[in-house]
Amino acid sequence: MISRRMISRRGVRMLPAIGIVWSGLVLGGGANAARAQGASSGAKPVPRGVADNALAPDSVDHPPAPLMKTPAVVRGLYVNRWAATGTKVWQLIRVARTTEVNALVIDVKDDRGLVLYRSRVPLAHEIGADTVGPLTGARIRALLDTMRVHGIYPIARIVVAKDPLLATRRPDWAIRLRADPSRPWHDRQGRPWLDANQRAVWQYAADLAREAVSLGFSEVQLDYVRFPDDKRLVTEATFPLANGRKRAEVIHDQLAFTRAALAPLHVPVTADVFGLTASDTTDMGIGQRWEMFADQVDVVLPMSYPSHYAKGTYDLADPNAHPYAVIDHTLKDAKRRSAKLTGAATIRPWYQDFTLGPPHYGAAQVRAQIQAGYDNGIMSWLLWNPGSRYGADELAPRSPSPHTP
Repeated sequence: MISRRMISRRGVRMLPAIGIVWSGLVLGGGANAARAQGASSGAKPVPRGVADNALAPDSVDHPPAPLMKTPAVVRGLYVNRWAATGTKVWQLIRVARTTEVNALVIDVKDDRGLVLYRSRVPLAHEIGADTVGPLTGARIRALLDTMRVHGIYPIARIVVAKDPLLATRRPDWAIRLRADPSRPWHDRQGRPWLDANQRAVWQYAADLAREAVSLGFSEVQLDYVRFPDDKRLVTEATFPLANGRKRAEVIHDQLAFTRAALAPLHVPVTADVFGLTASDTTDMGIGQRWEMFADQVDVVLPMSYPSHYAKGTYDLADPNAHPYAVIDHTLKDAKRRSAKLTGAATIRPWYQDFTLGPPHYGAAQVRAQIQAGYDNGIMSWLLWNPGSRYGADELAPRSPSPHTP
C-alpha cells in the first residue's frame, strides 16, 4: 500500500508489505524490547504495571511523539472510528499519498462517546469509553508515525456535548428535564445530551485532547460545541448552571476555557460549527453565533453542506442542487463577519461529499464546492463523508514536490 521497501533504523521499523511505521517501542533491552517484538509479531506482550495497550503519554517508555507543523494549506478527509480501527485508514493514507490530500481528521472521541484507543484519562477509563474495540497503544502510534513519515497532518476530532455514554454515566452532567429536574432530557432518538454549561464536560474534552497531542495528533478539532438542535428544549429542558447567560455566551466562555487549557500544547484548537452560522445573525438556538465564537478558536470550520440548507436560503429554490452558490454565499458572509473581529479564526470549511436527497453528489458537486472556496480566496478544505468513502476522481493528483513533516 505504502512503500514496499524495508526502512529500518533504531526505534523505527517499516513493515515491507503495508508500510506501517512502529516507533517509540524499542527503547532499551529487557521487557521493553520484548514488548516491541510482541507488537510486531503478534506475540503476547510482556506485562507491566498497566496494560500494554493503556497509553502512558507521560511515561519514560512512551515519551510524547513529535508533532507536525500545520501545512499552509490544509486539505483533508474525515476518518470515522470504524475506518480508523480497521483497514480502511490505510487505504485513506494511500489516497493522501497520491492526491492533493495532506490531512486526515480522525475520530478520537465520536458522538457515541467512544474513545479511539485505550486511554490514560481517568474519566474515560471509569465510564468505559475506551473499552469498545479500542486501538492498542502500539497500533495508534504506528498509525500516527506512518502519517508523519508521509507528511499527512493528523487532526484529532473530539465530540464535546453529544456524548450519550458520559451523559448516562454522569446524569448530573446531562441536560435536565424541566418537568422533573432529577431526570435527564432526551432527544428524539431517546439519547441524553451533556449540558454545555457544565465545565467538567469541557475539561474532559481538554484532557482527551492533551492525551491525543502527546501521541502525535497535531491539531485538536472540537465538534458538537453547542446545545441540541431541537426546538423542544425551550419548553422541555432547564439549565440551572446557565446563571442568566445566553447560550451563545456559554459557548463563547467554554471555548475560551478550553483554548486556554490547551494553550501550553502549542497546537491549533479548532471548532466545527453549523454552516448557516456564517449567515444567520442569531445563535440558531444552539449557542453558535459567529461573532461570539469566531475569535475563540484558531480555526473555525463551518459545516457548509448544501443539503442542510432549507429551501429558499440565499434565494435558491433547492440549495442542494447548487453547491457552488451555497458555498459562495456562505464564505462571503463568513469573511465579511470575521473581518470585523480582532483575532478572528482562520476559516477552513467542511464540504459535502455524500448524497442526501437529489441530486446525487459526485465529483462535479464536490469540485464545485472546492472551486467556490478557491474563488473566495479560501484554499483549505475538508471533505465529510460519514462512511469515510471518497472517490479518487474528486481529488487532484498530488504535487510532485514531497510533503514535509
